[in-house]
Amino acid sequence: MGTVSPPLSKEVANNGGQWTSSKDVDPRPRNAKWWYSAFHTVTAIVGAGVLGLPYAMAYLGWGPGVVILLLSWCITLFTLWQMIQLHECVPGVRFDRYYELGQYAFGPKLGPWIVLPQQLIVQVGCDIVYMVTGGKCLKKFIELTCNDCTRLKQSYWICIFGAIHFILAQLPNFNSVAGISLAAAVMSLSYSTISWVGCVSRGRIENVSYGYKRTTPVDMMFRVFNALGEISFAFAGNGVILEIQATIPSTPEKPSKVPMWKGALSAYFITAICYFPVALIGYWAFGQDVDDNLLMALKHPEWLIAAANLMVYAMPVFDMLENVMVKHFDFRRGLLLRLITRTTYVGLTLFVGVTFPFFGDLLGFFGGFGFASTSYFLPCIIWLTIKKPRKFTTSWLASALACSSCSLLQSVDFET
Repeated sequence: MGTVSPPLSKEVANNGGQWTSSKDVDPRPRNAKWWYSAFHTVTAIVGAGVLGLPYAMAYLGWGPGVVILLLSWCITLFTLWQMIQLHECVPGVRFDRYYELGQYAFGPKLGPWIVLPQQLIVQVGCDIVYMVTGGKCLKKFIELTCNDCTRLKQSYWICIFGAIHFILAQLPNFNSVAGISLAAAVMSLSYSTISWVGCVSRGRIENVSYGYKRTTPVDMMFRVFNALGEISFAFAGNGVILEIQATIPSTPEKPSKVPMWKGALSAYFITAICYFPVALIGYWAFGQDVDDNLLMALKHPEWLIAAANLMVYAMPVFDMLENVMVKHFDFRRGLLLRLITRTTYVGLTLFVGVTFPFFGDLLGFFGGFGFASTSYFLPCIIWLTIKKPRKFTTSWLASALACSSCSLLQSVDFET
């Protein structure tokens, strides 16, 4: 196991006994309550990906689809618990970022190479996808509410949606987007409920079929992996969980893991309410003919949740960019640094989103690698590396079972 490297956020106790950052160049407000972590976690996990779960079910079928959904929910809840426990696994140190934990587990040189590429796939990939999703939903919203308005191309709407984030990106930290996250968490539950209630009220379509779609074996293989990637994408919140926990105050008597776990449990209860009815009832209503976006058929826009997801996933990327600028280019933290790094980042993701508006179609296949590792595999491996539980103990078996279950899901082959 590696030693704690210099960039880590060491803590000192102030007069009130609360642990605060000892690094003057990186002040971190730690005044969030447990319910902040709840709706931040909901916003990080529950996004527009929930609307594609019935489509994933169409390629997995009732049996495998339900099993994979249940396993994904249970495994990611377990790995979320592991991440929360590891946040303060070293006395006096808080691992505020995923790569810091990776540095401690795998060493200061190897750790970032293991964690950062996978985390960036998740965060930057999600930002681009939600940029495209937000533009699509704004376009649909205007088309539904204004019949006489001039019809604009989708790329224009992506630019309009992205322009909003040049302003929102200047908010300094997670606490600054708390209001957006709260609204997004409410919207998550709202549009998920509207989706499955609308399916129930509509009933099953005529001649509904739950058989596998007829296609070539090669195409079916890619579709199945795409379905697994979509489910992995839907449970991709672990990549930012340490950053969320970093906003919660902690003392030796009241460590941050207690309120954080309370918030995470609440968030996962909401996640279950959102995911399972949408996936199962949506597939029940449309069968193999289900659309890849269930909510579009019900004519309800989800642009707000897309905006909030974009901001939640972008915050850790902003943080990494600013740390590089401070460490290697002698920038001072403040408005100027945020304007340079964050405006550039939003501009780049906007450019990619406009250039490749079909990026979301590839996310399920390519993104599965990053999403599966950061939410399923990597927390268990880090836990085993740092905690070193004895073989065949409860902790060792649970971590090994989670890893083996993920490997089985990624290699499963369905008959056409």
